[in-house]
Amino acid sequence: MEAIEFFAESLGVRLLEILSALFVAAIGAGFIALVVLYIIDRTQTKHAVRRNFPVIGRFRYLFENLGEYFRQYFFAMDREEMPFNRAQRSWVYRAAKGLDSTTSFGSTRDLSPVGTVFFVNCPFPTLEKNALQAPAMEIGPYAKRPFLAQSFFNISGMSYGAISKPAIRALSKGAREAGCWLNTGEGGLSPYHLEGGADIVFQIGTAKYGVRDKDGSLSSKRLKEIAAHDQVKMFEVKMSQGAKPGKGGILPGGKVTKEIAAIRGIPEGADSISPNRHYEIDSPAAILDMVSHVRRTTGKPTGFKMVLGAYGWLEGLMALIKKRGMRDAPDFITLDSADGGTGAAPMSLMDYMGLPLQESLPRLADILEAHRLRDRIRIVASGKLITPGRAAWALCAGADFVVSARGFMFALGCIQALQCNKNTCPTGITTHNPKLQRGLIPADKALRVRRYAETMRREVGIIAHSCGVPEPRRLQRHHARIVCSDGLSRSLESLHGPSPRASEKGKRAA
Repeated sequence: MEAIEFFAESLGVRLLEILSALFVAAIGAGFIALVVLYIIDRTQTKHAVRRNFPVIGRFRYLFENLGEYFRQYFFAMDREEMPFNRAQRSWVYRAAKGLDSTTSFGSTRDLSPVGTVFFVNCPFPTLEKNALQAPAMEIGPYAKRPFLAQSFFNISGMSYGAISKPAIRALSKGAREAGCWLNTGEGGLSPYHLEGGADIVFQIGTAKYGVRDKDGSLSSKRLKEIAAHDQVKMFEVKMSQGAKPGKGGILPGGKVTKEIAAIRGIPEGADSISPNRHYEIDSPAAILDMVSHVRRTTGKPTGFKMVLGAYGWLEGLMALIKKRGMRDAPDFITLDSADGGTGAAPMSLMDYMGLPLQESLPRLADILEAHRLRDRIRIVASGKLITPGRAAWALCAGADFVVSARGFMFALGCIQALQCNKNTCPTGITTHNPKLQRGLIPADKALRVRRYAETMRREVGIIAHSCGVPEPRRLQRHHARIVCSDGLSRSLESLHGPSPRASEKGKRAA
């Protein structure tokens, strides 16, 4: 027994000696490293901060990098963070999880800044027994196979490549369960878009991924192959995108896997940079030619997506439609906002180009109405419309449908880490790193996608009922007011005129 105790005591002493030696060695190595860093910083000539404050100056870069992660948790107020504040994100998270979305005590939303929108309640709101669901709306009355869209709130374009395989799977399954459509984005149609059974809108970007010939031209054969899928209900020609009008899509080479390259028809591992516009579209007439060609080839409704900046050309486009006839009109126009989102874009475009939706949406609706095309061409509004209030405003302003991409990213679990372009997304949504993707379980996230869409529709309906109308699409401009520079609010109707509301079924006027 004494021998065992002696052995244990000797072993303990030996371990302490080893640990002590390791500790001293670590301290010594750390000291040497600091000396080396001090000499490097003091003698280098590229960074003034590090030259003036050796070693300590390096922490500036660390804190700058960590700031975007910690700011939203410790320093930003609920309503001040950009592009989406904590209050907006929290509402989406609660809606997606099926949690109680009510709040207490009072609103933290400031109603005084210029541009603030709010709604006017009716003294006799719609009773729940008289409330209606927003009815399905037909798109493309002149197409061989018109689309009867069931939901006014849908999923905007997010390409496979920009977002991950499990994210696409979750969106596809969730969209089918919620009865809304899923836009492919410009990256082409993947098997994962189809496997959930959702209605699909195929987006044709400027690079024509998925429907291109070897030389990059639009392929009628590939269009027909895509249209052969019953789930593909419409085609959208993308002319411009909110965060980068005048610039094509950008997918870093690190995210162009072998599979994504095959779907898009591009080299594996190379940066995927789309042209800044369609080579074929250089005039209003060319827009109609492209839309008509795609619609004739596929037999399905076709429209185009744009950011409105200069708008004088729209008058020419509308006049040309009236000259050619209603059959040549686009079936819908998706209007993206200057504050729309993207995986990657130059800051100069993201910050400065295009009109925000608050100005462009009423203008587009009014132009269509002035040319008596409001019933023929559906308006799809896109750009930071992730909460019921913003979606209800869009319907008041003249939209027939509302689509969101980033709202559904939050529903999938996005934490706004701002890593979309780096293949390091911590939630697995915008990365192709399998270790990061494993945290995103499609079956679980599909349920969150469904709940978010359903809650959005329900709460937009609550706003409509408070305004005294039975369903969301009956919201009018006089139901919404906006704070002006004199501190007083004015109705959208007084600013833009009466609501040019489309009928629920497109007219087949000659």
